[in-house]
Amino acid sequence: MSSQKSIYAVITGTGSYIPPIVVKNSEFENNVFMNEDGSIIETPGKEITAKFEQITDIIERRIAPDNILTSDMATMAAQEAIDDAGIDKETLDYIIVAHNLGDVKKGTLFSDIIPTLASRVKHNLDIKNPMAVAYDLTFGCPGWTQAMIQANYFIKSGDAKRILVIGADAISRMTDPHDRDIMIFADGASATILEGVESEEPVGMLKHSVRTDAGEYLDLLQMGNSYNPELKGNYLKMLGRKVYNYALSYVPLVAQDCLNKNEMHLKDVSKILIHQANAKMDEAILKRIFRLYGKKEMDSSVMPMTIRNLGNSSVATVPTLFDLILKGKLEGHELKSGDNVMMTSVGAGMNINAFMYKMP
Repeated sequence: MSSQKSIYAVITGTGSYIPPIVVKNSEFENNVFMNEDGSIIETPGKEITAKFEQITDIIERRIAPDNILTSDMATMAAQEAIDDAGIDKETLDYIIVAHNLGDVKKGTLFSDIIPTLASRVKHNLDIKNPMAVAYDLTFGCPGWTQAMIQANYFIKSGDAKRILVIGADAISRMTDPHDRDIMIFADGASATILEGVESEEPVGMLKHSVRTDAGEYLDLLQMGNSYNPELKGNYLKMLGRKVYNYALSYVPLVAQDCLNKNEMHLKDVSKILIHQANAKMDEAILKRIFRLYGKKEMDSSVMPMTIRNLGNSSVATVPTLFDLILKGKLEGHELKSGDNVMMTSVGAGMNINAFMYKMP
């Protein structure tokens, strides 16, 4: 007698939009950087950028062309994912777009979120089916991973069979030119097609872990004034050291909880795709995960990185990693059938999530 089959959500297509404009660290050497109190940082620009690279490993980042909006990047990534999956776009049940700042026209500092970016993507893709429900999700940098968790619920419940999940942001457009953190952020978009399949064995999206810490952690990332008192408007602000300490304290615990829920051990994990926020931070997180399992030395090969050349594109970092690996564009990394992949992120809220994905 055969085992009973269950419905699982499997990724059948991926796509990314990596902006063509490359901005190197040297281009920030003439910025007038300031402290929070408005005083000028007298350290020479070359020393600032050198120290920045040492801390983050970022040497360059990708920025969207002036005429390209977040919804445009999301559309291009989505079209690539649809083509990759070979599906009829009219059969999509949901279109979920994770972002943080909406559509921001170059130089405006205005976050446009009405209509939703998901509705704009649906319009751009010329999807006519009114039953393809489009909505946005804001959850900080873990937005795409959270959208995948939601999509998994829709599919496992039987409510949906095919879902387009996108992570897209143009963070660079709301960064303070007088704040050194401007060098961290980048733009980009990535998309996945998630489809329901019947299987006797677990495959695709497995169990997850999520937490939100408000209270003392609420404003570690927020919108605020420029460090230059003469510059008006709201800019993305980050308490970098506190974010680092928060992530180091709690991301490993969420990763461990995710593995426990899936009845897995660290040795069962082929790759850990972690939000590309800061290379040194990600390395410290990985070390702590390994220590939770009694390992003094970490295996860095399980954690592919793109931040050195792409920067931190917020919600787009994790799906971009996955897309690049699947398409053989990340040297030294591959995924094969049966591999267990952890995808995890941390960001504004403060929010952390992680889910396990078993390659079909």
